[in-house]
Amino acid sequence: MTLYEFNILDFNSRMEAVNQYGVYLDNHITRETCINCYAIDKFFVEVYYNPESNKITKLRSFKAGERLNKYSKDFSTGF
Repeated sequence: MTLYEFNILDFNSRMEAVNQYGVYLDNHITRETCINCYAIDKFFVEVYYNPESNKITKLRSFKAGERLNKYSKDFSTGF
């Protein structure tokens, strides 16, 4: 599946693709939302979850870039 093929799907079909093909990588948690990051072939998908409403609110797909930074460790502080 390509990024283009993923993006033309409706919300439910994209979520199904994440469940079927996605490999869980990491999460990022804030006060308002939990974000899980998955890899599918050569792109990434963020799944936004609102714990208060207990719903998935958004799916965001991307190839690379700054969106991956929040999942990186800060190695300058040591191990």
